[in-house]
Amino acid sequence: MSKSIYRVTLFKLPKEEDINAILPKYSALQNEAKMEGHPYILSASATRTHQDPRNQGFTVCATTTFASLDDMRYYDNECEAHGAIKAFLKPRVEGPPLMVYMDKE
Repeated sequence: MSKSIYRVTLFKLPKEEDINAILPKYSALQNEAKMEGHPYILSASATRTHQDPRNQGFTVCATTTFASLDDMRYYDNECEAHGAIKAFLKPRVEGPPLMVYMDKE
């Protein structure tokens, strides 16, 4: 049995209105993202970070959990709901996001 995949993505969104707009998009992602007509994301959420010098300017932390690495790859390359989030973020985010993923223990 494969382990689920836990993914953390950090974004630098300097405008408060953009932060306020992206948070509900991530909350809805778990139900809106479909693979073969069915939801496939185990969990999805995003939160604003606390201001702190150690956050290096990252203002939003998004977390997603997938049943498998293949599901995460689908999310990255084919998922329409994720594509809509990427399209929203692209003109608003400063620099590249920071993303890590790991087996969920």
